[in-house]
Amino acid sequence: VQLQASGGGSVQAGGSLALSCAASGNIWRIDDMAWYRQAPGKQRELVAKIFRGGNSNYSDAVKGRFTISRDNGKNTVYLHMNRLLLEDTAFYYCNMWADGMDFWGKGTQVTVSS
Repeated sequence: VQLQASGGGSVQAGGSLALSCAASGNIWRIDDMAWYRQAPGKQRELVAKIFRGGNSNYSDAVKGRFTISRDNGKNTVYLHMNRLLLEDTAFYYCNMWADGMDFWGKGTQVTVSS
């Protein structure tokens, strides 16, 4: 199973970006899907998680600004990021729990500038 993330880039503060991450390979069932991020010199942190049934949770830092969604038919998870702040600058990683195993994408860079 491979996870391919896309959609990162550079944006000014206050702007928006959308990330997507698609899983490919021999997959029977994907349960949780999530986005994590890691800023330089900091630990990787959970940004948002969405469960198979559609419930989701968010870190306090992004609640109200980011929206996570998923398309089970496409094995894809999305992250819509609005009102981006300088502190949202980080490498964003997608994560999926599928068939009893944990999978990670390689990450995509998001840079927010003033």
